[in-house]
Amino acid sequence: MKILIFIFGIILIGFIVVQLFALNSQRNIETYEYVVNKKYDTFELRSYEATLFTSVKLSTKGYNNSSSRGFSILADYIFGGNEKNQKISMTSPVTMSLEDSMTMMFMVPKKLKKEMLPKPNQSLVEFIEEPAKTVAAITFTGWANDKKIEKFKQELKSALNSEGIPYSDRFYFLGYNAPYEFFNRKNEVIVELQ
Repeated sequence: MKILIFIFGIILIGFIVVQLFALNSQRNIETYEYVVNKKYDTFELRSYEATLFTSVKLSTKGYNNSSSRGFSILADYIFGGNEKNQKISMTSPVTMSLEDSMTMMFMVPKKLKKEMLPKPNQSLVEFIEEPAKTVAAITFTGWANDKKIEKFKQELKSALNSEGIPYSDRFYFLGYNAPYEFFNRKNEVIVELQ
């Protein structure tokens, strides 16, 4: 019995250390900045500046089928999978388009310009400049999956329709946390406004 309690104690301490590390590392990650234009009960309107992203377009559809593959390709690039073996800081959130083919994007840190970025080792990695845009955003907690993302996408559409706010068909999922983070998980579905 003492051995089981000891093993459980070690596992619990390890878990707490990992969560504290995750919480501390989130404070140091550069984020995709926005200005809140207006808040509603369930969503808000925001403005984003033009921003540079690394991206990968995959032929698969949906979060469950695409997220780990897209993340691993982009993470390989920023962790040194490029012609200079240069590490590039992680940013938040990870962005995924919600279209027939999925595009995953990592924001490039603002201090880096496109001409400063090393050439990726994988030809699937591209650089795209997202223009300035106004969006509607709805936030949810916990772990994301296709069912949850679709639920909040429909809730956002319904809320926008109720308010008479016209929107495009360009929806995105934004995930703010590493997979090993258990607490304070934040996810969003956003759509570009017309």
